[in-house]
Amino acid sequence: MGTLNVEQLVKAYIKMRDARQQLQREFDEADDRIKQQQDVVQQALLELCKETGTDGLKTSAGTVTRTVKTRYWTSDWNSMKNFIKENDAFELLEQRVHQTNMKSFLEENPNLMPPGMNIDSRYAITVRRK
Repeated sequence: MGTLNVEQLVKAYIKMRDARQQLQREFDEADDRIKQQQDVVQQALLELCKETGTDGLKTSAGTVTRTVKTRYWTSDWNSMKNFIKENDAFELLEQRVHQTNMKSFLEENPNLMPPGMNIDSRYAITVRRK
């Protein structure tokens, strides 16, 4: 392979990125259509379970199990944080670090490092179209 110049590398990178974005758009559109069709079938199966008073159906094609799925969220984060502190209920939160806030905290407090904190920094490139 011969030496490629920077312009050729940038053109190739943009072409590949564009191709990936097009593939992603096509996939997302097709996936959305299938999800909509699945939702229609799911509603029919839920209705069938309701009508028959069962939480499961067995067929030669597969088994259907009806379960209750519950989601929780808050519309008042200040109250939620106070509630968690007051009840020592930190397990109610997911364990992940907010990347931007941690970066800002460490920049503002260079002498403070949380125990067990891992940091991975590496160079990256950004290619913009002309």
